[in-house]
Amino acid sequence: MAIERADEVGADIVLATDPDADRMGIAVRDNDGKMVLFNGNQTASLMTYYILNRRRELGTLGEGKYVVKTIVTTELIREIAESFGVPVYNVLTGFKYIAEVVKRNEGKAEFVCGGEESYGFNVGEFVRDKDAQIACSMVAETAAWAAEQGLTLYQLMQKVYSEYGYRKEGLVSLVRKGKSGAEQILAIMAGFRSNPPKQMCGSPVSRIVDYLEPEKTGQPSSNVLQFFDEAGDVVSIRPSGTEPKIKFYFGAKGADADSKIESLKALFVAQ
Repeated sequence: MAIERADEVGADIVLATDPDADRMGIAVRDNDGKMVLFNGNQTASLMTYYILNRRRELGTLGEGKYVVKTIVTTELIREIAESFGVPVYNVLTGFKYIAEVVKRNEGKAEFVCGGEESYGFNVGEFVRDKDAQIACSMVAETAAWAAEQGLTLYQLMQKVYSEYGYRKEGLVSLVRKGKSGAEQILAIMAGFRSNPPKQMCGSPVSRIVDYLEPEKTGQPSSNVLQFFDEAGDVVSIRPSGTEPKIKFYFGAKGADADSKIESLKALFVAQ
């Protein structure tokens, strides 16, 4: 309905939040004037890119700043932040883990921004949770900054991709209910631990992270697996903590990222 209304009045952007206004989604016009939805990874990456650019323009980037993202959120955020010399904390899924980093760094370093793929984002330390009011304001500010350069938000996203490489994300949730379902989910995780893939989309798997090994990850123990290949693709697998589901998060990098997502789904979910 919001997109229909946007077309009626010729709006450039649609902003929407969930009922408790902590998550935000946006739709923007592509080069043909059609409204397209951005996912949480794209929106968070776009705002991170703007915020760091603008801080550098204003001379307020400096030392002691940092960005936070969750482990299942796009690696594009890490690449953007590191290109500005800003360190990135990678934390477990859930905004409470982002807030923990902010709390831990009080008086030592400044939290610039942080987000997660599930449409949560925050800027600064005033609110210690994902916050759609702040995020909506920041999207509007990003759009104004882009417009000053003669760009739409869609075109700014393409500019980010041209600088850091095109990325595509996907999510598959398998529902497995009841006691037998819980056992199946545990079996799936055990199977990937005992027989991990050696290649993804033709690229060798270069790194496997098992979050049941806190001594290696530096994170609290969590039943999560991640697979990284040499081409920059990543797959994360985690059972849901609240629903009878196991979730597969796919991230592909490169001009062929769209087709790689489908290949990754076939490789992992088929099992």
